[in-house]
Amino acid sequence: MEPKAETIALAIIERMTAMSAERDRTLANCRQVVRRSANAIRAAHRGEMVTAQTELDAAHELVGGLVALRDLHAEIYWAGYVQDATKEYAEARILLAILRDSSLPPPSVVAVEDAAYLNGLAEAGSELRRDILDLLRSDDVSRAEELLALMDEIYAVLVTIDFPDAVTGGLRRTTDAFRAVIERTRGDVTLTLNQRRLERALIAQTNR
Repeated sequence: MEPKAETIALAIIERMTAMSAERDRTLANCRQVVRRSANAIRAAHRGEMVTAQTELDAAHELVGGLVALRDLHAEIYWAGYVQDATKEYAEARILLAILRDSSLPPPSVVAVEDAAYLNGLAEAGSELRRDILDLLRSDDVSRAEELLALMDEIYAVLVTIDFPDAVTGGLRRTTDAFRAVIERTRGDVTLTLNQRRLERALIAQTNR
């Protein structure tokens, strides 16, 4: 005897209820990852590396749970919000590594998808603008130039990745925005260098 429509519907409702609850938990965890990653970035800009690492460690535990959804609930994992959260986490991990003068962690170490990693890399590069401006204000032009060169290096790599947005998670738009940040930053560094040259020339002329 074939099951009744009511029996079939009840089974579907049970499965959907479970999936809805899992979605709610995932959204809450994604929000926590984004918040922790943002906190880590702010702390890293302030030079508070211990705090930044603490926030990243907390985010890392949550990301592990999100990645596990790939096999358990693929429809939730690929809905978009997991990718957004892991991109923010990748950005924080990469930025912290750069500011510590460490080597860039690959996607396998960060434990995120390639598209999330690449978008995080681009946004971490954009975040360096804040550090460069702080360095210029403290008259550390040499370090500012180093970070600007790293921004150029990251952009040179990203611009070679030419795949549809469905594959890269909209990397082209992120890379275009990154390029605009680089050009503004280059202008700031160039202006500072020109001002320093002018100051030296004026001092030299005064001392004659």
